[in-house]
Amino acid sequence: MKKLTALMLLLVLLTGSLSARMEVTPAAGAEPEARQALIDGIIASAKAYFDQAKGRAQRAHYAGDIYVCKNFTVRVFKDSSAGYAIAQYPDQELIIPDNLSAKDSKPLRYGIFWQDIPAEQGNPFEAAHSFVYDKELSKAENREKALAFMREVKRGDFFQMAADYYYGIGAHSLVFIADYNAPNDEVRWTDSNMKGKKVGGLRYSYVQYDAIKKIDWFVDAFCRPGAGATLYRLREDIIRR
Repeated sequence: MKKLTALMLLLVLLTGSLSARMEVTPAAGAEPEARQALIDGIIASAKAYFDQAKGRAQRAHYAGDIYVCKNFTVRVFKDSSAGYAIAQYPDQELIIPDNLSAKDSKPLRYGIFWQDIPAEQGNPFEAAHSFVYDKELSKAENREKALAFMREVKRGDFFQMAADYYYGIGAHSLVFIADYNAPNDEVRWTDSNMKGKKVGGLRYSYVQYDAIKKIDWFVDAFCRPGAGATLYRLREDIIRR
């Protein structure tokens, strides 16, 4: 495991959360509107897949099927990212990291973190906020930290969790399409394969767009020993290529 990832894991284990991201100083020539345009494109791509599915379940059984949860978030990112770069590395194609392996995730559950890929290799994301259950704290204290974590959600955040939720158990990836709504205490997102079914022994999934839940729903899912979640956010210094 890379040193930075190990340090982040240690910090999370000690504090229960990574409450503030590493601040980025936008490089010379950064284009603030480019970052927003990339987010708009990612969300529009997800909406297009949702519309195309027309409510029908899509195959999500094989490793290469795009409707597997992480494959879906990777696809909507790749659909939109070709025309963008990090200001400091304008010739580097943008990539989205794979999940940290189960081996390197230990002693935590697989699915909380991505691999730690440096910006110079094209990773435009930062771990903005993260929560991992702290066994030194009470269940109520962990829950308060988890709720605070969910209140940090911003439009365009990629969400990675290891959880036990109503529709399944394990790792899940999604993209939030709106900032946390404080008056309603809810979040809105797009994803694939949170909900699904078996057909002829194969897994089929449903694409969701503008799904809405109270943040308690997510906290109930990932606020468990060994589990947790991370918000990955695009850097501020995104430019058009």
